[in-house]
Amino acid sequence: MKGVAPPKNWAPGDIFHILGSIITSGYIWLGIACLLTFFVAYMLVLTWADYSYVQPASSFSYAWWPCWVIFLLGEAVPPLRWIGIFVICVGVFIVGHTHPRPTEKA
Repeated sequence: MKGVAPPKNWAPGDIFHILGSIITSGYIWLGIACLLTFFVAYMLVLTWADYSYVQPASSFSYAWWPCWVIFLLGEAVPPLRWIGIFVICVGVFIVGHTHPRPTEKA
């Protein structure tokens, strides 16, 4: 969206031009495809395990993204944030060692 200029005025012609730029943007369609892929995968995982198991496991992305921003963007991640990421990973580890469907009858 940073590549699309903001409207100088709110005239209908400017708004339609901006909407046209958004609709024809390959990055927007790539983002939509990624979201659809995520939701389909998420729904498939939910057919295999309970929500109380899947949701904490999806929180592992909190550990994944800081690694990406360090290597790709060169950002600095403060130590307090790393401690928070570690706590989240420990929680995911604990949840990961439980049964995926505790409500299932044995």
